[in-house]
This record gives sequence, structure tokens and C-alpha cells, in this order.
Amino acid sequence: MSTDILSELRQDLESSIDEQTKNSYQHFFKEKVKAYGVKTPIVENIAKSFFDRIREKNKKDIFSLCEKLLESDYSEEAFIAFEWAYSLRKYYDETDFPMFERWIEKYVNNWAKCDTLCNHSLGSFIEQIPKYIDNLKAWTKSENRWLRRASAVTLILPARKGNFLDDIFEICDNLLKDEDDLVQKGYGWLLKEASKNHQNLVFEYVMKNKKDMPRTALRYAIEKLPKNLLDEAMKR
Repeated sequence: MSTDILSELRQDLESSIDEQTKNSYQHFFKEKVKAYGVKTPIVENIAKSFFDRIREKNKKDIFSLCEKLLESDYSEEAFIAFEWAYSLRKYYDETDFPMFERWIEKYVNNWAKCDTLCNHSLGSFIEQIPKYIDNLKAWTKSENRWLRRASAVTLILPARKGNFLDDIFEICDNLLKDEDDLVQKGYGWLLKEASKNHQNLVFEYVMKNKKDMPRTALRYAIEKLPKNLLDEAMKR
């Protein structure tokens, strides 16, 4: 049954390939990506329609299907796997964190996969079980660039709500001088989202650290600040 579901899902993806999307897909990534070339709204619809067919399965079985999708390395299948995982957020418990961490280590190989998993599934997990923020802080020291980016982008949605500011600053402290541009963009984005509810505190943080902050991270962090603060932050 599981094999049949995935076979049907893949047939739907193959029949939905858009040549323009397929030809332009690589443009958004520095890394080599594997993709069918299906437009995002269609992938979203496929994810939803097939989840409706498996929603009565237990969490373990659905996560197992997610893993099989991730093993293919196709971007669209990873998107569907992470959407299904997010659909189970009401049932998360502490045993799920090691699985999410393993998914990042084993299957995440570009920024889109990282952000889709972390913004939604992992972000929701942290909101429910916030003690795992300590694990995110540990990720900032990882040699794996995607774990380092994940340490920041997992908190994007909580930051947008104004939550975890002290933890956000600690994570950004740890990533401050990171030489990887995708990590810089990740923590810069996190500061930008935090600034929506804590404008002055984020501005103060940027001013205190801007001599050490890479230009890429700085530009992301101050993007939503008022012009007068933005101009002040850009002065060297």
C-alpha cells in the first residue's frame, strides 16, 4: 500500500512537469539540485491530496513514507515529505527531534530543503518543546553548514511572533563571524524577523556587532528597519 501511494504520487509529479520550471530550477541554487520541474502550487496540491489519503496512518508510518521520499533527493519529494511532517505537528513529542536532526544531516543539501523543514516542522517543534533551543545552539558549532543555517532559520516563525529574543541573540553571537554566506543570510534573516517586534533591541544588537558582522548578514538584518536606522547601521 505504501509503495503504491508513493508510485502514484511520483506519477502525478511526472505528469505535472513544466519545462520552463524545469529549465529555470537550477538558477536559484549554487549546489546541483535534482528536480522534476513542477510548479510549487501544484506540488502543494499533490502533497495535500495524498496526505488526505494517509492521514489515518500512525505517525511512525507517515514519517517512514517521508523518509522514502527524502531518499530520492528530488526537491519536490522533499517538499512533500516536509509538508507531511508539518501536518503532524499536533502529535510531536521529544522522540521526533533526533529524526529531524538526522534528516538535516542526511538529506538537506540546499537552502530550500533546509528552510522548508526548519521554518515549519522544526519551528513548531521548538515552540512546543522549547528546551531543544539548546540543541540549536549546539548546531551553531557544527561543521555541517545546513545544521548551522538550521540553528537560525528554525526560529524564523517564533521570531516573527516576538519570541525567544535572548536565545536568538545567543545563536547570532555564535554565528556572527561564520564565513558561509548561506549561514550569514540565515542569521541575518532571523534578526530581520526579530526586528518586527523588537526594533530597538535588534538595532542595538546590530550596532554593537556590526564591525564583526559580514556585510551579507548586516544587509539582511536591517532590511525592515526605518530608513534613519538603516542608514546609521550601514555607516562604517
